[in-house]
Amino acid sequence: MESMPVFLTIETTCDETAAALVTDQLQVLASVVASQDQLHQQYGGVVPEIASRAHVERILPVIHETIQRAGINLTDIDAVAVAYTPGLAGSLLVGVTAAKTLALALGKPLIGINHLQAHIYACRMAAGKDVFPCVGLVVSGGHTCLYRCRDPLDFELMGTTIDDAAGEAFDKVAAMLGLPYPGGPSIQRAAEKGNPHKYAFPRALLDDPNTLDFSFSGLKTAVRYAITGPGRHDPTQVKLSDQKVADLAASFQEAVVDCLVGKSFRALEITGFQRLCVGGGVAANKRLRTRLEEEATRRNVELVIAPLKLCTDNAVMGAIAVEKWKAGMFDDLYLDAEPGVVRRPLPVGSG
Repeated sequence: MESMPVFLTIETTCDETAAALVTDQLQVLASVVASQDQLHQQYGGVVPEIASRAHVERILPVIHETIQRAGINLTDIDAVAVAYTPGLAGSLLVGVTAAKTLALALGKPLIGINHLQAHIYACRMAAGKDVFPCVGLVVSGGHTCLYRCRDPLDFELMGTTIDDAAGEAFDKVAAMLGLPYPGGPSIQRAAEKGNPHKYAFPRALLDDPNTLDFSFSGLKTAVRYAITGPGRHDPTQVKLSDQKVADLAASFQEAVVDCLVGKSFRALEITGFQRLCVGGGVAANKRLRTRLEEEATRRNVELVIAPLKLCTDNAVMGAIAVEKWKAGMFDDLYLDAEPGVVRRPLPVGSG
C-alpha cells in the first residue's frame, strides 16, 4: 500500500450512505452502499429528516465495513474525499462532518467533490480508459443536467431541468398510478406491457433550438389529466385497469426518454464531441439505455453508460477525487455542505 496512494471516498448526498476505497490507479479496493429505500417507501419519496438521521446511524459502520473489506488499516488512507454538493442539506452535512473529522484525526488531505461530476466520472471508472472530452448527461431523482466536459475537472452546464427532475417525475407519476416507490423501476416494469404510443404526452422544449433545458412538470400534469380528466381530482382515487396503468406508464416513459435522448444528441452537435457519457439513477432505465444505444449507433457516436451498480448513488464514483489529487486541488476544514443545484445553462451554441 505504501507505493499506491489510497483514497477513502464518502457519499451521503441523498438517501444512500456509501463509502469506497480506491487507489490512484483507480483500482477499487472495496465499496459499501447502505440504501434507505425501505425507510422512505411509505412516503412515496425521500423525507430529508429521515434521510439525515439514517446517515448519522450508518456512516461509521459503512466506513468501518469498507475498510475491513479492503483489508487495510485506517492509517493506510492517504486522503479523504467527500461529496459536498449538491444534495440534501442534512444528508450532506453528515458526510462532510465525517470526512473532515477523519482528515483532521489522521492528518490527511481533504478533497471535496461535486456529486454530479462524480456521476459522469462513474463512466470513466466503468470504461477503464479516459472518456474526456465528452457530453455528460446526469439524470437522477433530483437532477437532470447536460454538461460540456472538456476534461475530468472542467465541466460547464449546458442545460438543466427548469422544474422537476426526470427521476422526480417518475416517482410522482408512479404514485398517481398506484405503483410502489421508487418510481423508476415500478414505471419500467409496468411499461413493459404497455403501448408507448397510446397517449400523446407533451415533450416540452424538445423542439426548441434555443435551449438545452428540460421540463417535466407539464408532462406530469398531462398524466394526471389522463387519469382523472380535467379538474382537481385525486388520481390515486381513480380505479384504473392494469392495461391502462401499463399504457400510461409506457407513454410517460417514452416522453421522458424522447426528451433526454433528443437534448443529449443536440448537445453533441453543438459541442462537436463524439462521446456521450450518461450517469445517475435514471440511467438504469432499460428503455433509455436502448434508445441511447440505437441513436449512438445511428450517428456513429461513442456511448458510455455507467453500469447499473454505478448509476444509483455510490462512493466509487468519488474516485474523481484522484483527478483533484493529481492537480493539487485540496480543501481545508472550512469545507461546507452546499445543497441545491446551480442553474446556469450556457446559451446554445456558445463556445
